[in-house]
Amino acid sequence: MTLRDGRPWLPVALLLLQVPGCWCLSGPTSVMGIVSGSLSVQCQYEEKFREMAKYWCKSPCVWSTVKTKGADRKESNGRVSIRDHPANLTFTVTLENLTEDDAGTYRCGIDISWFPVYLLDPTFLVVVSVTPGLHRILPAPTWSTMTPKESPNLSQYPGPSPESHPIEDQASKGEERSLLSRIYFWLLVFLEVPLLLSTLSAVL
Repeated sequence: MTLRDGRPWLPVALLLLQVPGCWCLSGPTSVMGIVSGSLSVQCQYEEKFREMAKYWCKSPCVWSTVKTKGADRKESNGRVSIRDHPANLTFTVTLENLTEDDAGTYRCGIDISWFPVYLLDPTFLVVVSVTPGLHRILPAPTWSTMTPKESPNLSQYPGPSPESHPIEDQASKGEERSLLSRIYFWLLVFLEVPLLLSTLSAVL
């Protein structure tokens, strides 16, 4: 696909720029990947193109990004690779270590002319989308410490208040019971003992 001098092909080339693809090629119209991941695109071609070179380019496709140089051979250009599979009339393009800049419109094509890439070649449009991935979509969880103003009000919860002292309360209750016991003892002595003595004397 080398450039030829002269301008007779320009009107035809400008017309072909409006043609989105060729029926003799097929594949996915869109694919999606995530940043730092990879994706593959498989394009199907007809039997008559078995021996011809296949390529992958990003529109406007001034030149091919990567191009096959033989059957079942992997050809790479940086993070992009291509492999032709004549046995099933397909070729596969793989993009690795994706970035957001990789998003865009691409063409898988077959090299049949000497004109610039895809002007007269059979091509098929593929839209590539790249998402940032879950680790960038979802915010990382944050942990905050509780300030004194946010500390819970202990008076809302049942139980002894912070100012109460259970041991002192039990001691005071014990002293009250001891005092009552003493009062009862002396009442018994001064009231019931004379009554018992008087009853005994009456019997005697």
